[in-house]
Amino acid sequence: MTIAPYPAARFRRARRSAAIRDLVRENSLSPADFIWPVFVRDGEGIEEPVPSMPGVMRRSVDRIADAAREAHSLGIPAICLFPYTDPSLKTENCAEAWNPDNLSNRATRAIKAAVPEIAVMTDVALDPYNINGHDGFVVDGEIVNDATVEALVKQALSQAEAGADIIGPSDMMDGRIGALRAALEGAGHSNVMLLSYAAKYASGFYGPFRDAVGASGALKGDKKSYQMDPANSDEALRLVERDLTEGADMVMVKPGLPYLDICRRVKDAFGAPTFAYQVSGEYAMIQAAAQNGWIDGEKVMLESLMAFKRAGCDGILTYFAPAAARILNGQ
Repeated sequence: MTIAPYPAARFRRARRSAAIRDLVRENSLSPADFIWPVFVRDGEGIEEPVPSMPGVMRRSVDRIADAAREAHSLGIPAICLFPYTDPSLKTENCAEAWNPDNLSNRATRAIKAAVPEIAVMTDVALDPYNINGHDGFVVDGEIVNDATVEALVKQALSQAEAGADIIGPSDMMDGRIGALRAALEGAGHSNVMLLSYAAKYASGFYGPFRDAVGASGALKGDKKSYQMDPANSDEALRLVERDLTEGADMVMVKPGLPYLDICRRVKDAFGAPTFAYQVSGEYAMIQAAAQNGWIDGEKVMLESLMAFKRAGCDGILTYFAPAAARILNGQ
């Protein structure tokens, strides 16, 4: 690249006014870039704050339908459901995960009845239903792979039957994308998409989320034997390639901001639809700093979201979705 010497080249010319900055801006952000993660709990008429995530609620199914109406009105195209399961329903065999009437499936049906145009994404992993708090079955202290994949298939099929548009396998078991795709095709759900958590790291940024779904106290040990080592990046590319080969329609990097380098590598290497999850710890840090007056919360929120687009992401799962959408819509 050849650039004219100063003063022929004055980069500040392209920054001198809002109109010029708009003309030369390389990336843009809109509500259509967001998937809004929401937490569903049992009951009726409930909006229960999550203490470690200021501004985030656990909502009963009826209030989840209201949230879907709000999201649609703001131009947010998709909602992702995470259940806060009653501890009495958590077992070692995790059978609640594929119960047709579990919280996630009831919420999916309620959203589709209220706002059929919005896309519903669901989470495939056993941790909300596992008395051990792990994403897979635990046998003699080991998280077993193949038996877990069989259970995940049953879970995904129940979600597809409930009307889910996008299945999000977040478990990090080997071979689950191929098994899920084959099962969905075999059951006549060929249009259901798989957004694979292909590069999900064993991160300390998940703490508030585990509080939100009630998994913190249940978790025994850690998830390092199946989630990725934060020191690795080449491995992420191998995992993404495998999942795309097995039938993933879209891939995700999780967490978000600490792993923007992975987002860029994935997008450059494969060109597939690439998403990142701005996880609970990232959200909580921004909110806490804003509430203490240490940062301008709105500016940092939008700057953090733009970073994902600049890194090559096609979309972002973010708890900021409604707040950011209102600002971007001029509301």
